[in-house]
Amino acid sequence: MCFDPETRLVFSSNGEGTVTVIRQESPDKYSVLETVKTAPGARTMALDLKTHKIFLPLADFAPAPTPENPRPRGRIISGTFRILILGM
Repeated sequence: MCFDPETRLVFSSNGEGTVTVIRQESPDKYSVLETVKTAPGARTMALDLKTHKIFLPLADFAPAPTPENPRPRGRIISGTFRILILGM
């Protein structure tokens, strides 16, 4: 989760592929403005307070685990790393 004090916006990245944008109306009141579609797995997030842009790194993963390969998550597919940039 990130907070931009200048715009009073809160951003929550959700692993299923969305970012929820919330406005701080007052110290105790918040309202959801929108939910922006990103990409599945884009849940790590950074906010540049000068440009008000959000950066979400992600990559594609190999198929899900099987009994023969019980790792909790598939391996990253080489060459698929990218960064999504959202301008607010």
